[in-house]
Amino acid sequence: MAAPILVLERVRKVYARGRVMRRPTFTLEADLALEEPGIVGVVGPNGAGKTTLFEMMTGSNAPTSGRVLVAGTDIHRVKYRERDRLAIHYHQSYQVRRFHKRVPSIFLAPSPTLAPMVHLFDEPQFNLQDGYIGFMLDFFRKLRQEGRLVVLCMHPTAAWHLDILAEIAGQFLFVADGGVARKPDFGSLVAEPRFRSYLGPEMTRAAEGICRRGSAGKFDA
Repeated sequence: MAAPILVLERVRKVYARGRVMRRPTFTLEADLALEEPGIVGVVGPNGAGKTTLFEMMTGSNAPTSGRVLVAGTDIHRVKYRERDRLAIHYHQSYQVRRFHKRVPSIFLAPSPTLAPMVHLFDEPQFNLQDGYIGFMLDFFRKLRQEGRLVVLCMHPTAAWHLDILAEIAGQFLFVADGGVARKPDFGSLVAEPRFRSYLGPEMTRAAEGICRRGSAGKFDA
């Protein structure tokens, strides 16, 4: 039986300040498994830890405790230059995130895969020109069809952002209050009180409208 594509095994990241008395200033915890190829939407308030989560998933930010397994391999034990063969993080304008190197690469293992199994897109800049969004969504679907896991982080500030999430993602991760909550579909995400508070009244009404009419394939063309 194949290993799940991505596992966050009791992952905990703690940021602290102070030279003598270290006081935690931020904590993020996650314990979940994404077993199969698919497209996962990630949302949450600014500062909730979404980028930190992505960095831990791709090995550029070591968790304080716990493990991140990609295709059964602890990505933080893989050679730095080969970690993007397991998971790759595209940040905003599709620039690839760099690694914080703590252990000499000679002591780390080679990647068991040649091409990334997990593709993480951190608030990509969707161009509104004709056909561009459809092109990007088709690209995400192509990765899924090739057996990859696509993780798409968006900060919805317009109704069409919610349309994209509802259309393309098969499940969701809501990052807030120091934790990561898994939601099986867009309706379950919209029913989450913290997500509604994050969106605000106007965007919540837009999300409810999307739930009522279902995904209309607006960006397929």
